[in-house]
Amino acid sequence: MKDIKFYKSLVFINALVPLALLAWDWRAGRVGANPLDFVTRTTGTLTLVFLVLTLAVSPLRKWTGAQWLVRLRRMIGLYAFFYGSLHLLTYLWFDKSFDFGAIAGDVVQRWFIIVGMIGFFSMAPLAITSTDKMIKRLGGKRWQKLHRLTYVAAVAGVLHYYLLVKSDIRKPLLFAVAVAVLLGHRLYVSYSKRAGPRPLSLTRQAK
Repeated sequence: MKDIKFYKSLVFINALVPLALLAWDWRAGRVGANPLDFVTRTTGTLTLVFLVLTLAVSPLRKWTGAQWLVRLRRMIGLYAFFYGSLHLLTYLWFDKSFDFGAIAGDVVQRWFIIVGMIGFFSMAPLAITSTDKMIKRLGGKRWQKLHRLTYVAAVAGVLHYYLLVKSDIRKPLLFAVAVAVLLGHRLYVSYSKRAGPRPLSLTRQAK
């Protein structure tokens, strides 16, 4: 129990380090010629990083045998939602000044904003149902099915990033590869469970 508390504290503190560095750079004036763009891109990238880390927990747990890793997944997922909220807030507040008419116009005209909204609102129910009380209320199986929305959020986030950039697409592609590998692993595990072990008679015939 002491070890998991230590690791949770480690994740909690280190996940806030990028935000502290961003605030420091803002205060020191090291955010480039377009501070709004810098903050928007940084918070968006951090959202994707934590989404990928959330998806990576289960494969890492199986490959390493470190069962305690699963107990960090909820916190990592909440940080993905936290940075996603900052990303959205930066757009709503600093870019559009909560002008919902202008926001609606953007949503209609720009595909990357629509996709980004889909990604964010896919994460919202995950954050809401992240408590032990909600897990008990939903039941383990329903909760697990709901939290497959993490993949929807990750795919939407990668597509949002890809549509946003105009020239250098290396980072979106790196995220796309990471999400594709993790999604592929998930589908493989799901298929293996459905297929089940081969019947004994078929195994003997194969021999």
